[in-house]
Order: sequence, then structure tokens, then C-alpha cells
Amino acid sequence: MLRLSITFGLACASATFFLFLRCHDTGPPFGRNSRPWALLVIAVTSILSTLAAFVGLAVVNHLPGAFVGVGIVGPSGLWLSEIHSQREERRSLLRDLSTLWLSRLLARHHEAMAEDRASWCERHVDEEWSADDLSSSARFYQEYLRERMSPAERRRSRINAQVNAIEARLTTVQLIENGAARTKVVAALQGSRVTKEPRYTRNLGDLQRMADILHHDAERDLVRLLGTAYGAGLYRMPVYRPPRRTYSDRPSVDGRTAHTRAGANPKPQMQRP
Repeated sequence: MLRLSITFGLACASATFFLFLRCHDTGPPFGRNSRPWALLVIAVTSILSTLAAFVGLAVVNHLPGAFVGVGIVGPSGLWLSEIHSQREERRSLLRDLSTLWLSRLLARHHEAMAEDRASWCERHVDEEWSADDLSSSARFYQEYLRERMSPAERRRSRINAQVNAIEARLTTVQLIENGAARTKVVAALQGSRVTKEPRYTRNLGDLQRMADILHHDAERDLVRLLGTAYGAGLYRMPVYRPPRRTYSDRPSVDGRTAHTRAGANPKPQMQRP
């Protein structure tokens, strides 16, 4: 019984280690939503490994080391690329049986980690931010990443390109909110590759709708930038706080304010990364 308890404890420690390896560059495996599934994966893996070790010892009792060895090595299956690559495949009873339902548990754990990631990113973005606030927050987060990521990591994550895309969209939004002529708006759209999309030019007849779409897409790009920080393990990154304004928002020529955009069409719901 003592050996059984020791094997189960070692199996739990081993399963936890290999689960962290599996989730490397994805996020913490014990987030708010993913914690129950992570514990369930560890428990099931450890129980199966301990049972396999017990059965193995009964069969080959001349190899006493197999009892502990199988219990420790068994959880390494959590890190095997075979199960990892199958999580996106079509589920089937045969596949679930072949992995003793671990593939389904791991898939649910992966989904819960994605929910944790989305929640973390959304806490760093306020949907009420103006175009100026969004632009300032992108630069704030960019600077934070620059200080904590290596040049190779920054190039691989395309941090600068993401921020440039955000600012290109918000530049057009600010022109529209400031009542710029349609010709200036068209010129701004043509000034960047990311704003030349037909979905923007199709709304030249309704500039406020175009501004809402551009604002939404800038928010989406900011969430992607935050996803880069999350994937790099920068979970303690502070939330950007816009400076307190001591003046009233200047109304634009169409009666809307630059920051409240009162009466604007509802923005499309921000998508999760």
C-alpha cells in the first residue's frame, strides 16, 4: 500500500510536469476556467498510470522497479505529439477509447485555456475607449513587450506590424470624427495596406459606419497584440489607464463628440483570439 501511494504521488507530480510542457507557449494550465480540467487530467492520468504499474508488477513480478517506473513514465503521454495533434480531429468513440478518454479531457482543457486567454485579453481592453485611447494603449503595451521580449521574439511575433495596423485604422477613424472631407478619408485609406480592404471602401457613403468598423478592427488587433503577451507568459502586464481629461470633449461638425460618438451605429461584437 505504501508503494502504491508513493507511485500515485510520483505519477501526479510527473503528470503535472508534462502538462506544463504541453501547455508551453499556450498559457498557464491552471487558470480560472482550465484549473478543474487540469486537475481532472492529472488525476485520471495518474490513476491510469498507477493501475498500469500495478498490473505490470503483477505480470512481471520479477521486475520490482517496473511498479514505480511505469507510474512515473506513464504521464509522459500527456506530452506526446500524437494526442496533441489529434485534439482538432473529429471526435469518435474509437479514438476516445484508444486514449482512454484523455484526448477528450485534454481537448476540453485546451478550450478552457482559450477562455482564460480571452478573458485576460479583454480585461486589458475597454470597449468604451476612444480612438486616441486605443492608440495610446497599443503603444503602452508595445513598450511593455519591447522591454521584456528578446529582439528575436519581437520579430517572430510581429509586434511592430500589429501596432502599425492598429494606428493606421485609428488614423482614419480620427479623421472621420474630426469631420475631415471625404477625399482626405479616401487618401488615408489608400495610405496603408491594412486599410485598403474593400469592406472599408464599400462604406464610403456612410463614414460613421466605416469609422465603427475600423474602430472594431483596431480593437480586434489590440486583442491579438495582447494575445502575444499572454503567450509569452507576461501575465502580470498592467492594464492601460487613459489619463484623466480636464476638458470637455470637442464636438465634431456632425454634433457627435470625438470620444463618446453618441448615436453611432452599434459596433460589431469584438471577436476573441
